[in-house]
Amino acid sequence: QVQLVESGGGLVQAGGSLRLSCAASESIFSISSMGWYRQAPGKQRELVALIISNGGSTHYADSVMGRFTISRDNAKNTVHLQMNSLKPEDTAVYYCNAIFYFKDYWGKGTLVTVSS
Repeated sequence: QVQLVESGGGLVQAGGSLRLSCAASESIFSISSMGWYRQAPGKQRELVALIISNGGSTHYADSVMGRFTISRDNAKNTVHLQMNSLKPEDTAVYYCNAIFYFKDYWGKGTLVTVSS
């Protein structure tokens, strides 16, 4: 079992920045990958960014490429999502995800609202 706790959501104006954090109950070295997904009202959940534990490679959705950065703090078992140049269309509930021994684990989500 892996518990994931997100933090850092909130209300921000378009063009602003937010930093999301996801604290894992297990060492992130033992977790295959960690990522951020988001779900806007009336839409399906979509992958935003992903970081692979072995090697640290990253993957981003086209819509956030160049604006968002995923990173990890190994000592704190935490993954961050730095979000810059936010747009109203980035408004969504953001969920942290971890794949641990071939199982998916999810946080409860944190709301990000970008006003125009």
